[in-house]
Amino acid sequence: MPQTAILVVVNDRGALIDRATQTWVQATGQEVDLHEHRWLAGPTGDVTVVADDWLGREAHRLNGSLVEGGGLLPDFSALSGDDFNPSGLAQPIIDFYERTAEWRLEVWSQWCGFAWPFGWLISALFARRLQQLSLPLRPLDVARGIDSRVVTIVDGQARQLGAAWFRTLRSTGQTVYSGWYGTEQLPSSDRPSVRVVFPLPNGSIAVFLRPSIESDGSLVLTSPLGAFGQDGAYLIVVQPGGQRAWVRRAPLAERFVVGVDEEGILRTDHSLNLWRMPVVRFHYRLEPRHG
Repeated sequence: MPQTAILVVVNDRGALIDRATQTWVQATGQEVDLHEHRWLAGPTGDVTVVADDWLGREAHRLNGSLVEGGGLLPDFSALSGDDFNPSGLAQPIIDFYERTAEWRLEVWSQWCGFAWPFGWLISALFARRLQQLSLPLRPLDVARGIDSRVVTIVDGQARQLGAAWFRTLRSTGQTVYSGWYGTEQLPSSDRPSVRVVFPLPNGSIAVFLRPSIESDGSLVLTSPLGAFGQDGAYLIVVQPGGQRAWVRRAPLAERFVVGVDEEGILRTDHSLNLWRMPVVRFHYRLEPRHG
C-alpha cells in the first residue's frame, strides 16, 4: 500500500477514535455550564491539527494580546496557602517557572513493558496526526533534543492571563506538546492549584496539580485520582457555541518532583499512571540558556 494511502487510513481511524472518545465523554460524563464552572473553561483544538493553531482563538476569547516569551506562572505567590509557602522553594525552581522561555531542556523516557503498545497505538492514530501529547516512545526519539517556546497572553494592564508552552522535536520541527498553563482554585479546595490544559479536537484535557514542598526545597506537583471538583485530570468536550460542555474525570494520575541535584542542576522526575498502574516515567534536565 502506498505511503499516502496508509496516512489516509490512519487519519480516518484517528478521526473515528476522536468521535468515539467524545461520545464516551458525553454518555458517561456530566453536563456543565462553563460560566458557572470557569475552572474548566479553556482553549480547544481544531479537529485536524492542534499544534499552536488554538492560541490565537484563546487570545480572542480572553480579549488579550500575545507576547512572545515569559514564564508558565507570572508569580509563585499566586499558589500561596496555609500549607504552601513558595519562599521555601529552591531559587532555580522559581526562576524556571517564572522565566521558562530562558531555559532549555533535555528529556528521557522509560515505558512500562505492558503499556508500550498502548503508547504506540495512541501515537500512531492520535498524537502524531494532531501534533499533541506525542509521548516519546524511545530514548532516540528525542536524541537531538526538544525546543521549547513560551507565548503568554496578557490583558490591557499587562497582567498575564495564561501561558502557552510549545515543545517541538528539534530533528523534525513537529509539535509534541502544546499546553495552556496558569493557576485555578477548585470548588473543593482551600487554595489554588497549577492548571494545565491540553487542547484536543472540540475539547481538552485539563489537569489540576496540587503543589507541595519537600524539606530540601524541591517542588512536588500531584494530580491524583479523585472525585469531581478535586485535583486530577478531566476530559472535556465543548458543545457548539462554547457555553456548555460534557466533563468526566480521566483515570490518570501524575506526579512531578522538581529539584536541584548535588551539582546544582535543575531536574524533574515525572510519573504517569493509568488508575494505579505505572505507564511511563520521564526525566528532564533543565538549564538556563545563558548557562
